[in-house]
Amino acid sequence: MASFVSTLFFQVLLMVSLLHLSNAGRRLTELVEDQSMTFQYHKGTLLSGKISVNLIWYGNFKPTQRAIISDFVSSLSSSPASLNTQSQPSVLTWWKTTDKYYSLSSKNKKPSSLSLQMGKQILDENYSLGKSLTRNQIVQLAAGGDHENAINVVLTAADVTVESFCMDSCGTHGSQGKKSKFAYIWVGNSETQCPGQCAWPFHQPIYGPQNPPLIAPNNDVGMDGMVINLAGLLAATATNPFGNGFYQGPADAPLEAASACPGIYGKGAYPGYAGDLLVDSTTGASFNANGANGRKYLLPALFDPSTSSCSALV
Repeated sequence: MASFVSTLFFQVLLMVSLLHLSNAGRRLTELVEDQSMTFQYHKGTLLSGKISVNLIWYGNFKPTQRAIISDFVSSLSSSPASLNTQSQPSVLTWWKTTDKYYSLSSKNKKPSSLSLQMGKQILDENYSLGKSLTRNQIVQLAAGGDHENAINVVLTAADVTVESFCMDSCGTHGSQGKKSKFAYIWVGNSETQCPGQCAWPFHQPIYGPQNPPLIAPNNDVGMDGMVINLAGLLAATATNPFGNGFYQGPADAPLEAASACPGIYGKGAYPGYAGDLLVDSTTGASFNANGANGRKYLLPALFDPSTSSCSALV
C-alpha cells in the first residue's frame, strides 16, 4: 500500500510536510533548496479511461462539509459544465499536470488518458466499525465502493481515530483485489486531533516557524486540510496506482507526484511559508485554485516530469 504520508511538519517544519503527502516524507527543506530530481517510470499501469471517484463518508459530516469535498472532485472533471464554471487558475488546470505522466508512459504508442468524474456518495453516519479504526478496516470500508473503473475514497470524521493518523500520516492510497484491482484513498479530518500536522498552512505547525496561519478558503480548517491531502493522493493514485508507476525512491516509501513537493503551494515557498498565494478580497482567505460552484481551494504543487521540478498554479 503506497502510503501518502503527509506532514509532521518537518521537525523544523519538515514535520508538517512529512505528513502532508507520502511515506517517503515531504522533505520540504531539502526540496525547496533543490527541486531538481528524476522520477522513474517502473513500467506499471496508470489509471486510464473514465474513472468514478466514490466518496465514502465515515462518521459525522455536515452537508456543508461534504459539499466542500464533492465540489472539489466535480472540479476535476473535464466536462463542458465544469470547464465553463471555473475561473483561472483552476482546479482542472492543476490536474492537467498529471497528463504529462501519461505522455511519458506511452512512448512509441498512442498516449492513454484519464477522465475523472464524481461517483457515488456512501454515508456511514453510525460508525459501523466504531470510532477507532485500523488500516485493514479502512480497506474494508473502501471495498464498499465499486471495484472497477473507480477510486474509492474513505473520509473519516474528526472524532474518528485511525491507526498511525497524526503519527506518521494524514492519509494513504493503495490498491486491493487479485483478479480485478481497485484503487482506494483514505483521508482523515485532523481538525481536533492534529491540525498543526495535517492542516497547515491553515493552522500553526507543531514545530518550526510559528507564522500566523492562513485563512481557509472554505472557512473550515479541517475540511480545507482534507482537500490538500486528497488532492495530492488523487495525483499519486493516478500516476502510481499499483505501486509500479511513477515515483522516486524505495517502493515502500516513494516520493510521488505531490509528496515530492512538500509545503509548496505557490512561487517563493520556503519552510514555514506556503508561497505567494491569491487572497480573496472579501474573506481574506488564501487560495491558488478556483473550482466548481464558485469554490476556492489551496492545492499542493505537483512534480512536473517534463521539467523535473515542482509546479505550482501561482
